Amino acid sequence: MGAVLARALRRLIPDSFVFALLLTLLVALLAWLGADAAPKQIVDGWYQGFWILLEFGMQVVLLLTTGFAIALSPTIARLIDRVAKLARGPGSVYLIVGIVGGLFGLVSWGWAVLTAVLARELAGRVRGVDYAYLTACAYGAGVTWVCGLSSSIPLVLNTEANFLIETGVLDGTVPIAMTLGSTMNKVQMAVFFLSMPALFYFLRPRDRNPATIEELREAEAVEPVPIEEEARLMHLDGNALSDRLNNSRLLVWIICAAGWWYIIDYFYTRGFDLNLNIMIFVFVQAGLLMHRTPIRYVIAMKRACANVSGIIFQYPFYAGIMGIMMFTGLAEATAGWLAGNASLTTFPFIAQLSGALVNMAIPSAGGEWAVLGPSMTATAQSLAANLPADEAQAYIARIAMAVAYGETSSNLLQPFFLLAILPVMGVGVRIQARDVMGYLVIPFLWMTTYTGIIVTWVPL
Repeated sequence: MGAVLARALRRLIPDSFVFALLLTLLVALLAWLGADAAPKQIVDGWYQGFWILLEFGMQVVLLLTTGFAIALSPTIARLIDRVAKLARGPGSVYLIVGIVGGLFGLVSWGWAVLTAVLARELAGRVRGVDYAYLTACAYGAGVTWVCGLSSSIPLVLNTEANFLIETGVLDGTVPIAMTLGSTMNKVQMAVFFLSMPALFYFLRPRDRNPATIEELREAEAVEPVPIEEEARLMHLDGNALSDRLNNSRLLVWIICAAGWWYIIDYFYTRGFDLNLNIMIFVFVQAGLLMHRTPIRYVIAMKRACANVSGIIFQYPFYAGIMGIMMFTGLAEATAGWLAGNASLTTFPFIAQLSGALVNMAIPSAGGEWAVLGPSMTATAQSLAANLPADEAQAYIARIAMAVAYGETSSNLLQPFFLLAILPVMGVGVRIQARDVMGYLVIPFLWMTTYTGIIVTWVPL
């Protein structure tokens, strides 16, 4: 089934940029027909949204490049050597990537870049690994982020004066204990680790001549010299001051001392409060230390930045789609339609489907919750009106997590966040989103099924 779906979708799914363009037209048409939005309103909303994710897009670029630069350091190379010894064949590579990627995801969705680095290195060290399928495993493993420390919707609900409180939808915050710390979320994590890596293992292609990384490597791609060697080749004759500064470890130590002073103080005063900015800052400081000299870090970052063009120019188009949804009322109308005939029992599953559906147009949990949050929360409050106050709050938490789980599950069908994987997996290799997405249909169906059971029946 996996092979059939992969072949079929390879013929159907265009480049991720073309997918974004088609999705723009589809959402515009839905806004016109379903939300009675005038063409000018649609175009205005598209333009307004175009710039919403600029900060987020730059954060993603920095997260990927600084994380990749760390992976190019000798320290990580030695660590990958140790992990590679555990892999006895292609099947074990898929299993390792599924488990390690899931653990990385619990820390942050941004750690998908580290999963991609591990996967790429294992592909080069273990013979017979199907590279497109391995890319799908690396991408699919990251769905655990919704259960972990960087899960956007629970963090927003636990933030003082969040937009739901400011608009009067909620009276107060929803504690993390009711969302990320709930029994339901723990069961969600357990089911993932007990089933998804095994699914990746059993879905592996059985082709005796798989498309390995060596076969997909571009003809003009040249294996770069080690970073240390490239830095040495940049030296001028004699003892030039510029060379001494470029290779100064003292300069790195001073900058990193200040950086780590701030990082330690940050976590000491705020607890384990992860966000994109502090994670990027940690990556920068760790990368500098691991490469030891400024010029080696410059070379590593130059290599890491070589393949992020897709993110830079495609994010605004997805932000434009988000703008159409937000500023034409289409998102609110969609949520109202889905929740129209809901009951106390059925609404969690409807919320999950809403999150999955709207995510196809707004592939950002925070952005999606900004659009869906008010209507979903208001519906949950209405349905739970006769429950005790603590049970009503718990029900709101259940609905919020259901939206989050649904949003994350349909990432397996939405090539947007594959842009966080391909810049690493695709360096010097012929691989596109259409080569990968077909392998993720069955994992999507399985995750949607078990998540629906969990959000409906498992207690908080």
